Amino acid sequence: MNLEYQQLIPEDFHPSSRVWVYQSSRLFFISEALEIEEMLETFVGEWNSHGDKVKGYGNLLFGQFVVLIADETQAGVSGCSTDSSVRLIKAIEQKFKVDMFNRQNLAFLVKDRVQLLPLNQLNYALENNFITPDTLYFNNLVQTKEELLNNWMIPVKQSWLAKKLKLDKVG
Repeated sequence: MNLEYQQLIPEDFHPSSRVWVYQSSRLFFISEALEIEEMLETFVGEWNSHGDKVKGYGNLLFGQFVVLIADETQAGVSGCSTDSSVRLIKAIEQKFKVDMFNRQNLAFLVKDRVQLLPLNQLNYALENNFITPDTLYFNNLVQTKEELLNNWMIPVKQSWLAKKLKLDKVG
């Protein structure tokens, strides 16, 4: 799996641009991914905040993560424009029968594939070497373009999960 996603993120967006990452409960089929790309392109093309055009970007990364970015240096994103993005994600959920809002399912890169793991099974997965402190974790809590570029895919031991897991008992 090619992990180089940074070149897909627009360079002309300010590092403080707001980011939203939505993780699907499953990998999308190619045909679904193409439809989602069209939906994202249409949404970004029409994304407005109080009548002002939002400088936006949307993409489906690794076939499972919808990433939306809004550069607020030109127009701020209001509650209404954020609500419109949530409606888009809900439309994707309904159309493709997936869950995009379950924050209890965490994503890891295991054997070159995105694998989902329920939060309540983390210690079990660690104890049984399904994941290790060096396993890459998709930190969907990133909030800015800069964080997306530098802290989205990080080893478990560098994430907020390190405190939650019993890392001192491993190894």
